[in-house]
Amino acid sequence: MKVELIAHTPDADKIIAAAAKLCYAKSDISTLMDKLTPEKVESFLEMLSELGHESPVEHATFTFGIEGVSRALLAQITRHRIASFSVQSQRYVDKSGFDFIVPPEIAKIPAALEEYNAAMKEDSIHYAKLKSILIKSNYERLIAEGSSEENAKKAAEKAANEDARFVLPNACDTRMIITMNVRSLWNFFKLRCCNRAQWEIRELATEMLRLCKSASPLLFKNAGPACVKGKCTEGAYSCGKSSEVRKRFFNL
Repeated sequence: MKVELIAHTPDADKIIAAAAKLCYAKSDISTLMDKLTPEKVESFLEMLSELGHESPVEHATFTFGIEGVSRALLAQITRHRIASFSVQSQRYVDKSGFDFIVPPEIAKIPAALEEYNAAMKEDSIHYAKLKSILIKSNYERLIAEGSSEENAKKAAEKAANEDARFVLPNACDTRMIITMNVRSLWNFFKLRCCNRAQWEIRELATEMLRLCKSASPLLFKNAGPACVKGKCTEGAYSCGKSSEVRKRFFNL
């Protein structure tokens, strides 16, 4: 897995403090940023946190480039709907000889890993065979319909990708660019940094939070699973390690 913070709102802390100031003061837009010292910015952010007034933090966004994750993760992360996603297309991109993600539990058991690798190899073989059959069929049809050889070849391959991808596994690698505002990120980290989250998206969320903390420590100092800021919200399903989790995320 590779995660990069490729862009974020400049002076995010100050922009959010200005938005909060607008809500609680008579300042007009032209003077909104005046006298927003680092101390006052921190004070506004603390106030927002204490009041649970989170709408101002939506004015700052963070954009991540992500590689080496599975399509299974993609299915989970797109459930976070207040976000923007650009994802590598299996329709336009040839996935012959695709890379795949290996779950840690499978990786540590030789017999399981052998079975898993065999399944990935078989999927790759079927994908390649299906593509070959579909390209030939589509090419012949397009030529018969009057397409030029060059156009027929391009269209046939695209159509083959479109249908051959149905045999690709959840383990197949993908890459994406994701943009979220800070409020969405706080919610994402609360749910996905938790020990109860699935391992791959938990690893991704934790790395994204580490990058956010580095870029904007004030905004993300209390971010993480629910137990970082208060008590665990998992009830009977709690991992029972709140103190350990809290310490880990404060030191992230």
